[in-house]
Amino acid sequence: MEHAGILKAFCYWHLSLYLQKHNPNVPDIPNKLIKPAKRNSLLNQRRFWNIVIDHTGPLNCIYTQKKLIHGNFAIEHFVPYAFVSHDLIWNLIPADPSFNSRKNDRLPRIEDYFDGFYQLQKTAIKVMSKNYPKEPIMDDYLSIFPKANAHQLSETDLKGRFLENIQPLLTIANNNGFEYMRIHVS
Repeated sequence: MEHAGILKAFCYWHLSLYLQKHNPNVPDIPNKLIKPAKRNSLLNQRRFWNIVIDHTGPLNCIYTQKKLIHGNFAIEHFVPYAFVSHDLIWNLIPADPSFNSRKNDRLPRIEDYFDGFYQLQKTAIKVMSKNYPKEPIMDDYLSIFPKANAHQLSETDLKGRFLENIQPLLTIANNNGFEYMRIHVS
């Protein structure tokens, strides 16, 4: 019986490699076929945003405009975890906990929420680069800024790189059955 499990795992692995090769725009296919039994903790990401809030003061939730203070926010996957299957900081922002639980795996509309998302990310990059440049979680940004330090990019380049990464993910996720949010809170 043990050999059957090994053979099954081998087949799934090679199937996922085949699917990933032929579907490069769908991120992390292996984890979509077999989800980990338990998601990773977001403690490091929460600590990251607490540090940012400690330096800036309260931040506004991009969805509800409620003030977010140290320790009193949810960690929000801008592009849903169910699609990207990662917890990289460039896709995570603090959000109103009640809104975050209602959003679920819905997609934010780029025209409604990208600017707010970008402003939070820009603020975080500025705070962390100035005060904690060697913070390991900052390495998460290397996947979208592989050859440059994000804090050294011009405003246009920084915003453009975020948009170049986020917009296609939202479109592809929608093409794969993820729905856009109907919840619009001002």
